[in-house]
Amino acid sequence: MLSSHVPLTPLLQKQGRSGQAYVGRFAPSPTGPLHFGSLVTALASYCDARAHQGTWLVRIEDTDIPRIYPGSESHILQCLDAFEFEPDGDIIFQKDRLESYQAAIARLKQQALVYACQCTRKQLGSSHIYAGSCRQLMLPFEQQAIRVRVGDQPICFTDRLQGRHCSSLSTELGDFVLRRRDGIISYQLAVVVDDHLQGITDVVRGTDLLDNTERQIWLGQLLGYSELRYMHLPLAMNDQGQKLSKQNMAQPLDIQKAPELLQQALIALGQPPVELDRPARMLAQAVHQWNTALIPRGTAIQATFQ
Repeated sequence: MLSSHVPLTPLLQKQGRSGQAYVGRFAPSPTGPLHFGSLVTALASYCDARAHQGTWLVRIEDTDIPRIYPGSESHILQCLDAFEFEPDGDIIFQKDRLESYQAAIARLKQQALVYACQCTRKQLGSSHIYAGSCRQLMLPFEQQAIRVRVGDQPICFTDRLQGRHCSSLSTELGDFVLRRRDGIISYQLAVVVDDHLQGITDVVRGTDLLDNTERQIWLGQLLGYSELRYMHLPLAMNDQGQKLSKQNMAQPLDIQKAPELLQQALIALGQPPVELDRPARMLAQAVHQWNTALIPRGTAIQATFQ
């Protein structure tokens, strides 16, 4: 049975960046049960780490406490057990790590890289580009949102599947929120801090998170963190051409069909099929055959899945 003990993460730093040994992770959010798209991501991140003789970790990204779906965390752990994914270390939960995120904000505050923002969603309207209304107001930080200042220079990275990707944060997004007015830590900050503290070197995830990457690179640069490698996978779609997601009512993984679903996930990733067996044996064969050159390019897998 997988452990859900929550350690203080600095103990994992030694597995990470010295010598750039591969450390990957699967980091689901418990806003609903895992579905087939989640399995594709878990499988790809696991196989890529194991094929590089690397470390594979699991992190539950649950900082947005009001959005946690009852029973999701236990379902995630049940699925990891049923599909026989074996992480190299204890599973950590972000809701237990708020001090680490506050410490990062404090570092940015000391360098005047963040500021308090009183703007409400109603005031901002439909524009997704923040105009910097509160940048010069010097508002007190208590009971306000906290935004990070972005620079004018473009942020670029080369994704292992999607190629070169660039974004100008100042013109395409503006200063973005690190902590909401209600105290909820943003995904952007939590993932950057935890990837650093866990020694993550390689991030394998879906293309629905591709546009977050420049924000995370920017934050990592401000905090003095090492640069990561990224591989953004094409998304499995439903029969309406929508990505599989909790919002689109994707069916939860049926743990009674773990071998069959693993085979389907491998085929979705363009990998050679393996012999139907218990999941651990299938995973071992999948790692042996893993070839990222066979993963479909683009942002969506053309076949549809439920």
